[in-house]
Amino acid sequence: MGQQINQYEPSYSREEIDAVNSYLNSGAWLTEFRKTRELEEMMCAFTGAKYCAAIANGTVSLFVMLKAVGIGHGDEVIVPDLTMAATPNAVVLAGATPVFADIDEKNLCLDVEQVEKAITKKTKAVIHVSFNGRAGKLEELKKLCRVKKIYLFEDAAQSLGSFYNGKHLGTIGTIGSFSLSMPKIITTGQGGFLITDNPSLYKKIKLLKDFGRRKGGEDFYKVIGWNFKFTDLQAVFGIEQFKKLPERMAFKKRIYAQYKNLLADIPQVEFFETDLSSVSPWFIDIMVPQRDKLMKHLHSNAIISRPVYPALHTQPAYKKSPLVKIRGKFPASEKISRRVLWLPSSFSLTEENIEIVCKSIKEFFQIPK
Repeated sequence: MGQQINQYEPSYSREEIDAVNSYLNSGAWLTEFRKTRELEEMMCAFTGAKYCAAIANGTVSLFVMLKAVGIGHGDEVIVPDLTMAATPNAVVLAGATPVFADIDEKNLCLDVEQVEKAITKKTKAVIHVSFNGRAGKLEELKKLCRVKKIYLFEDAAQSLGSFYNGKHLGTIGTIGSFSLSMPKIITTGQGGFLITDNPSLYKKIKLLKDFGRRKGGEDFYKVIGWNFKFTDLQAVFGIEQFKKLPERMAFKKRIYAQYKNLLADIPQVEFFETDLSSVSPWFIDIMVPQRDKLMKHLHSNAIISRPVYPALHTQPAYKKSPLVKIRGKFPASEKISRRVLWLPSSFSLTEENIEIVCKSIKEFFQIPK
């Protein structure tokens, strides 16, 4: 058995190490300051957003996004039933009620018809999750939200480097949220971004992430806020990561195409609609029968894979909770949660690694080599 092929692992090199050492040797104050502003400016330049606020992590960025428009007790926010738990949990943290809606199994994003059915008089917003960089029917969802006079927010945690109709994901809704946790295309360990073109919302976000203070270091509080600031230490690391984003986007597209090519002759393996001219996949996701057995088979060959998120309405944390609303059925989310597998997707992957993974999948389905 060869060396283990991980599903994901951190990626950084001499540039990040040297930048952090240089910063620390400069008499660094560590807290959020000029380097954070530099990183925020890079994000604006890349995405085309007018304003960017770096924030402590992707979960609290969703929370601040909701609070920036005043969402709280008595309000409902529609979220996908298939998403990372941070999406509905941020709604609960804001004091509002997450309402689950089913997804479109072709792209794993919200099903617009199901969203429309879930809207009530209490609905204040929809959070669209661009799953693995895919936008789904985001334009249709935007039109629906405009007609219903509710906010469209974007949870673009998995979508840095992905575009939709020529616009970077996260710039279509009122506010876009991004994550910088370790598995993302660039990372600062933890961290996130909020982007918007609305100057008043940007000012509110800046207040909320810094205790509600008029300005840093001054104890005059305009609103109730929290300490969700970034740090310049993270920003120094993140700036070097951001410089690598174009090559990382190309790498993700290349390995996705290689996987798809090598697995093309296996009828049991399905890929999702993914336009690599605009999408930079976060992970390589496939849909297969006997997903859990395949995962064990891969593990026995020192290949680590990961099941996709569960359908959240099935989870103990939500199914009997008075804090969430579960209405109707979720057949697409249930199907996807049972059958989708994330294959090894890290930047350390070689072509040979991918060939080994695909060979093992073929062995499992007994496809001739």
